[in-house]
Amino acid sequence: MRIAHSVSEDRVTEIFPYLETDAQWASYTIRDMRAKACTRIRASYPEPERSRMLSAYDAEANAPDGADVFALLARQRGWLARLRKDLSGVVRTEVDGERASVVTARGTRYPFHRRDNGIWGLTIFTAELVAESERAARDLAVVTSAADDYERAGDAGVGEASR
Repeated sequence: MRIAHSVSEDRVTEIFPYLETDAQWASYTIRDMRAKACTRIRASYPEPERSRMLSAYDAEANAPDGADVFALLARQRGWLARLRKDLSGVVRTEVDGERASVVTARGTRYPFHRRDNGIWGLTIFTAELVAESERAARDLAVVTSAADDYERAGDAGVGEASR
């Protein structure tokens, strides 16, 4: 009910405490990896590559915390619209040990897992958030490698390095 209320009030960051722990950690990882990538890009990348890369990562990198990253992605990927449509009517809740499902009037099932702190965590976005955090980590490795190349090329007086 708290998730549905937050969705109806368009307060997406208030959904964050009711996500599964892995989804929360992934959101923070996305922000941290993007912030590190932006730092390297600002320090080492030549224009126009610097501006292009910063525009791709800036919103996630400058998010105040994981809840804001989740809210950003929820809006971009249509998660908020899906929740708004589906959670307008909850028919029943089914609990099986540490797992539960909320079944909506539309027949959609929203899976939950009981977290270590006892709060039920919505799991439907976990896989996407974890995959995005892994992508952000891979992107950081590529950015770091390219930044190192740009720095070496600059130190050698060769000019801009190509990737």
